[in-house]
Amino acid sequence: MLEALFQGGDALRTAGIISALLSCFAFLPYIRDTLTGQTQPQRACWLIWSLLGSIALGSQIYEGASASLWFAAIQVGGTIVVFLLSIARGSGHFLKPGDGYVLAAAAVGMGLWMITETAVYALAITITISMLGGAVTIRKAYLAPRSETMSMWVCSCIAATFAVLSVGTLNWVLLAYPIYLLCLNGGIVVSIIMGRTRPALQHTDTSMIPRQG
Repeated sequence: MLEALFQGGDALRTAGIISALLSCFAFLPYIRDTLTGQTQPQRACWLIWSLLGSIALGSQIYEGASASLWFAAIQVGGTIVVFLLSIARGSGHFLKPGDGYVLAAAAVGMGLWMITETAVYALAITITISMLGGAVTIRKAYLAPRSETMSMWVCSCIAATFAVLSVGTLNWVLLAYPIYLLCLNGGIVVSIIMGRTRPALQHTDTSMIPRQG
């Protein structure tokens, strides 16, 4: 189906560029809120996400991704920008208790990549670890929907959709990362909508719950 929809290289590049532009637009509200002090990114979370995203991007390059790289590159770039802003405007330590296990798991994935010369292991571990942070954000979005910027997640969801289309073939290694982000961002959007339509919103302290970027 994907091959039938996007057979031409120009169409794939267009989808990739659209996904990148939407990703840029999605990060702008979060970066703006960080600069104005309305949002204080958790330094440890954004550091971990920057490292995991960089590994995922590297694995996509290694496995031969082309048009879909626009999306992955912007996602990683935006995450790194938020982390750099968090150094001066964020909160928390750079590494929390337990983050060593995350780094160790990422190192295992990198080691398997080097030994087997396939990036699938590193990508699988990266996505698995990222899912844990994503689950926290989905829960937070439902319990405190007003604390999230809906436009960021909607744009990210649409961007991920175009990134999936830009792969242009049923290569599950290349599709894994954008499909994961499509499901994650879509889940957050649904959680925000469900949270906002509840009969009565309960006050929830979200100061200790990190946000996903």
